[in-house]
Formats: sequence, C-alpha cells, structure tokens
Amino acid sequence: MDTEKRTVYPFKTIGFIGGGQLGRMMAFEAKRIGFKVIALDPKPNCPISHLSDELIVADLYDEKALRNLIEKSDVVTYEIEHTNTEFLKKMYDEGYNIQPSPYILEVINDKLKQKQFLISNGIPTPSVLELDISKFSDTESILKALENNGIKFPFVQKSRRGGYDGRGVFLVKEKDDLSKIIKSDSYIEEYVEISKEISVLLARNKNGEIKLYEVVEMIFDEKANILDFLISPARIDKNIAQMAKDIAIKIVSTLKGVGVFAIEMFVTKDNDILVNEIAPRVHNSGHHTIEACFTNQFEQHIRAICNIPLGSTYQHTPSVMINLLGEEGYQGKPIVENLEEVFKIEGAYFHFYGKDSTFPKRKMGHITVLDENLEKAIEKARYLREKVKIVGDKKIGGG
Repeated sequence: MDTEKRTVYPFKTIGFIGGGQLGRMMAFEAKRIGFKVIALDPKPNCPISHLSDELIVADLYDEKALRNLIEKSDVVTYEIEHTNTEFLKKMYDEGYNIQPSPYILEVINDKLKQKQFLISNGIPTPSVLELDISKFSDTESILKALENNGIKFPFVQKSRRGGYDGRGVFLVKEKDDLSKIIKSDSYIEEYVEISKEISVLLARNKNGEIKLYEVVEMIFDEKANILDFLISPARIDKNIAQMAKDIAIKIVSTLKGVGVFAIEMFVTKDNDILVNEIAPRVHNSGHHTIEACFTNQFEQHIRAICNIPLGSTYQHTPSVMINLLGEEGYQGKPIVENLEEVFKIEGAYFHFYGKDSTFPKRKMGHITVLDENLEKAIEKARYLREKVKIVGDKKIGGG
C-alpha cells in the first residue's frame, strides 16, 4: 500500500514575470488550486494585481526586482517573453527553478535565432535571409541589396526582437513600401501563399510527459495583424492536423521545453505545413480551452511547470473565440457596448481582463462561444463580434 502523501498549504509559491491578462488567467487557476502567487509588473493596477498575494512593481528588466521575485518563489514563469534573459540565465545556472528555461527564451526571443533553430532541426518554415534592410539609408541602396540577393517583391520584413500582437511584421508588397519599413534590427522572410493559419498548443513537464490540444484555426484582423477569430477544432483534413501535431511535438521535445507552448503554423495552398513562430507560454490561440476543454491551458501550464501530472486536453464541445479590442477613435475608461447580448446567447462566455483604460487595438477581453454544431458557433460569434464593442470615454483622432 502506498505511503500516505500530504501537501501543506500553500502548496507552492509561483512567481509570474509580467502581470497582463495571461498572467491574470494563470493566477486564477493557481489560486483555485491552492498556490500562492507573486507577480512582477511595472504597473500597480495591472490585470494580475487583483489576484496576486504580492505584486512587485518594477520594470521587467530590473535585476533587483527579478531576484526578489525568484528568491520568493518555488518556480518562476513568464506571461510575456520581453524580460532580462541574461540575468535569468544567471539565476537559472545558480539552481533557481525558472520555467521554461531562459536558454529557450533566448532562442525564441530573437526571431532570427528562432528561425535558425527550426531550419537546423529540419522543421519546415518559410526561407529566411539575414539581410537587415533597416540599416540602409535610402530606397535605392535597399533595392540594390535586394537585387544582389535575388529577393523579389513581395517579401516580409520581421523585427528580430520585441514584436508581438502584430508589431514587428511588415509585408513589403512593392517599391513604394520601402519608405515604411521597420526601423529596427530585422531580417527578410519569404512571402508564402497560404490557405489557413493554424496553431498547435501543447504542454510538456520535466518528466517529458506531453499533452496536445486540438489544432485551432486562426483568422487575423488584416489591419492590426492581431488574432480576430479562432475556430476549434480547425477545419482541416485529419492528416494535416496530425502532421501539425507531430511537428509541434518535435519542436518542444527538441527544446526540452517545460510549460505550455503555442506553435503557430501556415497551411499552404499545396497543403504543406510551415512553422511561423513559437510562443514559449500560454497563448491567445488557447483561450477557448477555459470552457471547451477538460483542462484549460492556464491550469495546464501550472501543472507543467510544477512537474505534476498533466490534465486531459479533451475538447468536449466545438468552440469559437473572438478577441475584444479597443475600438478605433477611443481611449480612456472602458465602456462595453451591448454586453447584455452575450448573456442572451446560449453557450457564450464573456471575459474582461480588468484593464482600467482602453486605446485602439488594445486587447481588453474575449468572448468564447460553444455549440455542438461548429457552424452555429461561428454564426453566433460573428453576431457578437458585430454587436459587442469596447470604446473609451474619450474620443480621439476625430473618432
């Protein structure tokens, strides 16, 4: 007979680098289970502040603040990648439990290094060229460099660091676009004709146990380049879905990653799969798991970094998720228009991130719709996307 095991409350202290909506949703699950939560964020009223036992208000690169967080925590994780990787590596080497490893973060944070990792490990991805057109002073010199390297329009310019939520990616369609290129360290990526964008969310713990969620389909807001509409399961062939899952497993296993990872991919018009980017954390493409799956991505991440058995990822109901972004022409105190419409729709769930101010394209919340019939879920979500808006109490820019 097994020896009786006892767990003393609070079971563990989890430190979060970043206090945005992802941190808030992870903290909710951590508190529900019985863990203590400490967070580091530069804003005292950040979304996680309402759920944390302690909030360290400081810059995410502040070494003193990071050390304070790490020393008080049993395990530290991220809700945003943009932090002091060099210092975290030092603390990790001293034996502190930081998951995923900051060495993984170092590879993923530099998009060019991330691409080189994918290519060197035989992972299919759009071809890249280490040509930084931001270093050229005029259009003619850029054109000459492109010609010398055999690059034709269109192509994609990507920032090596700091890009997220549509930032740091610029599609260069023609010569006239060269005057609007990103003015930071960058590289060039092949433009690919795609039929769908998909994401594979999976978790891995220190024991090497892996759990995968259903492949999801992502539809982006073309202007903001932010996820607008998520459909799960993705409307793709089962063989393509399995191929995507196999690629995701290979990536995270090769990295020896611990935690939840999101692998964003393209499905080409020829039904090939190309990996776009890796996110070493819970992700916007997994928000539907809160209502649609036995174990949501936020609880799963907590399980993974604490090296406890992973939960079932079974999706019991088809689902659609829409992001709620701050409307153009408004800023200030958030005002939700037609909130009651959400509660009229069977299977609809409203999430607000607790941000006390809005501005155009800021992520303010999301709505998830469940329905046994996926097409009906899509129809309901489209209706709510048109009805429910988040504006501010101040008009800007003539809005």
